Amino acid sequence: MTSFLSPGLASFEIPDVPDRARMRRDTGARLRASMAAQGIDMLVLLNNSNVAYATGANWPLGDAGLAHVERPVAVVVAGDPWPHLFLPFREGTAGESALPADHVHGPVYLEFDEGVKLFARQLAELRPTGATIAVDECTGAMLRAQSELFPAGPPVDASTVVGPAKLIKTPDEISCIRTACRITEQAIVDVQAAAVPGRRQIDLSAQFIRRAFELGAGATMLDAIWQVMPETKAAGVWTTHGDLALPLLTTERELAAGDVLWTDVSITYGGYCSDFGRTWLVGDSPNARQRSQFRRWRDILTAVLDVTKAGATAADLARAAIAANDGHKPWLPHFYLGHGIGVSAAEMPMIGTDLGADYDENFVFEPGMVLVLEPVVWEDGTGGYRSEEIIVITEDGWTALTDYPYAPYEN
Repeated sequence: MTSFLSPGLASFEIPDVPDRARMRRDTGARLRASMAAQGIDMLVLLNNSNVAYATGANWPLGDAGLAHVERPVAVVVAGDPWPHLFLPFREGTAGESALPADHVHGPVYLEFDEGVKLFARQLAELRPTGATIAVDECTGAMLRAQSELFPAGPPVDASTVVGPAKLIKTPDEISCIRTACRITEQAIVDVQAAAVPGRRQIDLSAQFIRRAFELGAGATMLDAIWQVMPETKAAGVWTTHGDLALPLLTTERELAAGDVLWTDVSITYGGYCSDFGRTWLVGDSPNARQRSQFRRWRDILTAVLDVTKAGATAADLARAAIAANDGHKPWLPHFYLGHGIGVSAAEMPMIGTDLGADYDENFVFEPGMVLVLEPVVWEDGTGGYRSEEIIVITEDGWTALTDYPYAPYEN
């Protein structure tokens, strides 16, 4: 049996195979339009996901959230249809960027003073006079040389430019996300079958990563999570907010019959992410209370989807979820009811976070936005229930990108 989600309440044309050249043109136009709206003349991007969005370069880091001495840097100049890419020359580094030869440059090592001095000279050749520059990250060496890098004054935060550009996905971006999801779900089939008593958590990770790359994954976006949930909150790991801890690192712990696993994995295809989450039960069948929890989770998700469409706000979705859960928030305090996804596994918007009620009330969904919805249902004595679904917002509703069963809870 597949996911209970229907294909959606409205059609959305998604190509079976992404046209990468068209995708680069479309995302480049969105990025330059966002620059113009913010009055930015030049973007300097160090964050790996931002570089991927701006250039299409595929640079699979060991951990996409960490700064690396050797990493690509993108520079986007207003009026230039092509970004500049500075990267270590290794086979396959440029991925699908297909930039003109004069827009691909040698490496810059921005963790070091010498590297920043070299970059400052190269930047001066590209920088318009008096340019307003936005930067997404600054290394210590960059901070020491701000007057050389940014002579017109301190740079602006690039998130005000890149964030809005990423919000609405092109059909080719959505095709990449859907393909990443399909690769993930295919790889997960064998992993779920292997989640039996005596198997170690790290064995599941190894099996998933190997199969995902065999199927065409480009990178892993987070350490795979196969978290054994406690029977009660009091029996779990201590947290500052007194609620459940998630995620906890995967270990060599052997699975035992009756373990309730909350899973969470993410890979990339063409630089775009999947996000997979399900609740599994090791070597056992759910009892009546656990099946009831799954039905409650399904009812919450259905209530959220019933109000999901272009023109709805993040607050509309949050209210629907809370109402379907007897007035209580069905998500963890340190997470969210849902989030965006694209070149990062979790992008804006975030629904139900400490950004506050005003943010949720004022964030209006538009066609082409992609959401990961992940309600959580908890009841002491059961291990709880959590799963994730990815949808695309359409004019009249939504369409699903994920399609994986909920075994053993739906059986």
